[in-house]
Amino acid sequence: MANAFVHVELNTNDIVKAKTFYSQLFNWELEDVPMGPSGQYTMIKPGKGTGGGMLTHPQPGATSAWLAYVEVEDVAAALQKAKSLGAKVMVEMTEVPGAGWMGIFVDPTGATLAVWKPKSA
Repeated sequence: MANAFVHVELNTNDIVKAKTFYSQLFNWELEDVPMGPSGQYTMIKPGKGTGGGMLTHPQPGATSAWLAYVEVEDVAAALQKAKSLGAKVMVEMTEVPGAGWMGIFVDPTGATLAVWKPKSA
């Protein structure tokens, strides 16, 4: 399928509580990995299906929420196309060192979605 969902991420205000809750609820394997000067990222390994991650919400005071990522060929082009269709770009194309590139937009209905281009192997 073109432009498949490839990652889901929890931006949370209480990472400890979230990790405890979801690991007990779904028996997910969680792995903490360094995320540079901004702290750590917790990888979610569900065993099968799309994996994901958890991190402390980058916007203090914002509501905890899940964010889905869709794989694209060109993050900048996807963001521009979304904008031309009425979306508001929240995060311009940003490199995730060693992993790929991402961007985030809010669609015309108010839903937030991320786009992702993995780094070639």
